[in-house]
Amino acid sequence: MSIEKTDVEGQGLKVIDADAALEYLNNENATAMTEVNEKDLVRKIDWAIVPLMWACYNLQYLDKTLINYANVMGLQKDTGITGNQFSLLATLFYVTYLAFELPTGYLMQRLPTAKYLGANVILWGLIVALNSAAKSWAALATLRVLLGCFEAAVAPALILVTSMWYKKSEQPARVGFWYVGTGTGTIIGALTSFGFQHYESERFTPWQIMFLLFGLITIVVGVLVVLFLPDSPMSSRLTREEKIWAIERVRENQTGIENKHFKLKHVRECFRDPQTWLIAFITITSSIPNGAVSSYQATIIKGFGYTSKETALLSIPSGVVACVTVISAGVSSARLDMRGPIIIAILLIGGVLGGGLLAFSDVSNKGALLTGNYLTNVIGASLPLLYSYAAANCAGHTKKVTLNAVLLMAFCAGNIVGPQTFRAEDSPAYLPAKIVIVASSAAGVAATILLMVYYAHENRCRDQEYGSLEHKADSEFFDLTDRENKEFRYRL
Repeated sequence: MSIEKTDVEGQGLKVIDADAALEYLNNENATAMTEVNEKDLVRKIDWAIVPLMWACYNLQYLDKTLINYANVMGLQKDTGITGNQFSLLATLFYVTYLAFELPTGYLMQRLPTAKYLGANVILWGLIVALNSAAKSWAALATLRVLLGCFEAAVAPALILVTSMWYKKSEQPARVGFWYVGTGTGTIIGALTSFGFQHYESERFTPWQIMFLLFGLITIVVGVLVVLFLPDSPMSSRLTREEKIWAIERVRENQTGIENKHFKLKHVRECFRDPQTWLIAFITITSSIPNGAVSSYQATIIKGFGYTSKETALLSIPSGVVACVTVISAGVSSARLDMRGPIIIAILLIGGVLGGGLLAFSDVSNKGALLTGNYLTNVIGASLPLLYSYAAANCAGHTKKVTLNAVLLMAFCAGNIVGPQTFRAEDSPAYLPAKIVIVASSAAGVAATILLMVYYAHENRCRDQEYGSLEHKADSEFFDLTDRENKEFRYRL
């Protein structure tokens, strides 16, 4: 049995409008894929792309939070910056990260996805290394601005790559596997900070060596991404038959694989779609506490009365909590094929409970304070599920790229607000900031419930109105949006 070719023009569709996968299928034939073939293929795909995606996201998180560890290693004293200037450094990164999301989304669609990602990894690695030479507020601010420009490509590129290669049911686990880089990044950063605090030199400070080391590592990873991460199944190192199987596997997603033609109507639809704004709002409300915690994790722990070295070691469990939560949430979501209920559980545990312990525990109860601090790291596990929502419930290549950009802009907005809630005058308790963690998480829970109600309503209406529609051959690769394709159903 072979896979049949499709007459695109015969379907009333211009070749330029169709997904690149359909053009590839029209020029190739392959035997039918068995269950054994598929298992072997998925394993091969996993080993080819997931480690590189993890490395990118691990370094993306680690490199942007190195300044957090550098702060307790003497950065403020050595550069002469104030506490409020340090808070502004965290904000500057997310301002440019936000500003570059739409431009980077456009470039990502027009250019080879993996090559574009790799180039940005190399450039931000260079910026991280240059931090070791920064001696003033102006230098640090300039480098943070540039770091935000280049890191803006990472998450949308990885979401796009994940949706190209995996079925909807497989996506939450795979997103979790690369997003766990936030947890491993925390562990690596804490251990590195602790180790370098034992280093003494008259020429270089420990934080300078730390920036230089990770900058060089990032550059190496960027080169590996350029060389080995495939831009799409069609251009991968798979055999001809495996490429066809990889494409056919994701047909059921109805979200396509790749289309290099920018479609303005997809952009307009994205901004008119209620799910866009609900996902954006949930992302903002979950990113406010996440941004505060990621930028001030070490500062919060040190405020409990610990030394710099003790703070570094006590930051390690935060990474462990993040790793366990992200993997557990991703695997559970994949097995149950649902995202919303797990997001709600994450925000309740991490934001409401963890933030509540931080805000309202007695200042002398270090056990409760540390527990609350560690639980707030659970909040970050909501973001990969929101990434998975965007990958599974948005179709049409330009619309997908646009929604990814909006999602990341919302992520930036939350991370801009989060660090600013930690004001110098509230030190060392930072009570208002901790109350914000609780309130924003509760708002995220309410919005997630509303999003699930919206998806259920849309599915019910489509079943009633279009349930008897006859399937149009290869419509999965016509680059239709989720609203244009009446066969599309949303995942809760």
